[in-house]
Amino acid sequence: MLDKTFVKYISEKEIDEATDRVAQQINEDYKNDTPYLIITLNGAIMFAVELMKKLTIPCRMSCVKLSSYSGTTSTNHVKELIGLNDDLTDQRVLIIEDIVDTGVTYEHMHKMLMDAHAKDVRIATMSFKPDAYKKELPVHYVALSIPNKFVVGHGLDYDGWGRNYVDIYQLSE
Repeated sequence: MLDKTFVKYISEKEIDEATDRVAQQINEDYKNDTPYLIITLNGAIMFAVELMKKLTIPCRMSCVKLSSYSGTTSTNHVKELIGLNDDLTDQRVLIIEDIVDTGVTYEHMHKMLMDAHAKDVRIATMSFKPDAYKKELPVHYVALSIPNKFVVGHGLDYDGWGRNYVDIYQLSE
């Protein structure tokens, strides 16, 4: 892909099973609530669609678009490309994310949502890099814990490429 070589790392079946597990946890934790799902564009689209099909609880949703990557590295600076337009006062909010690595974007979103007077903010992520995570906020729902290697596929991209792959691929060394 472009100037990089990637190898298959996680199959669509493994992703689906992990998504089932996360959906079951969310269904249990929110059985008496109606969470407001905030989906991060563009990467979380595939995970969010698959997750939402498995949720049995009532929920509302909206999208935001933030950017903190250039190529294969985090810039450690978050740009709001499409911001929040909804009233979240006293809402339980669940961020749906494709990947949590350094936590810069998550921390930015958490603050943005709390500033919008959300009652509670949690996060569900398709992939989590615990070795790269630098923040204190808890990561509540993790489908896949992965090493600190660059990955593409199933919504994750390399400069906009590879999001449509159903499997996840890891950068070849």
